Amino acid sequence: MKKKADWYEYLWIFSALYIVLGFVNILFAWLGMLCFVIPLLIALFKGEKSYCNQYCGRGQLFELLGNRLGFSRKKDILPFIRSSWFRYGFLIFFLAMFGNMVYSTYLVFTGTSELKQVVTLLWTWKLPWHWAHTVTAVSPGVAQFAFGFYSLMLTSTLLGLITMVLFKPRSWCVYCPMGTMTQTICKAKSCRIQ
Repeated sequence: MKKKADWYEYLWIFSALYIVLGFVNILFAWLGMLCFVIPLLIALFKGEKSYCNQYCGRGQLFELLGNRLGFSRKKDILPFIRSSWFRYGFLIFFLAMFGNMVYSTYLVFTGTSELKQVVTLLWTWKLPWHWAHTVTAVSPGVAQFAFGFYSLMLTSTLLGLITMVLFKPRSWCVYCPMGTMTQTICKAKSCRIQ
């Protein structure tokens, strides 16, 4: 008899829907904050990486596309990607991009800079996104954060898809900035308990 799937095994739908909704209205990008806040809270309060291991919809999506649908070569990831210097280097780079996004949002909130209705892919290529900002009842700063955050989420999804195709389906999980942060928090918490 086949085991009934748990509710969290369908969180891949949230990840796929998130990308689609960002094309419709950029303000849906704010939903992605759940993927930042929840793993950190679980790591801080429970001292575990259960979000990464069980609840991460993006990891589930890569698993579905790579294993079940066969889009992965299923090769071992390159050793340097597993290395601490690469994972923490990518985390620092990612946090720098996040900080730059927050600073741009601050400038728009204070009126120093105008809203830039653009999504940046791989932190380099600017994609015009004028048609996705359809709600004018919000502050330009709120919209600016959404454009920046969606850029981060779209870029990390693209990187995950590339590594999924080239290597094993969940290869992104090896160097995911959230995974690296939650692992660091869990290690710090276990060191304090001893």
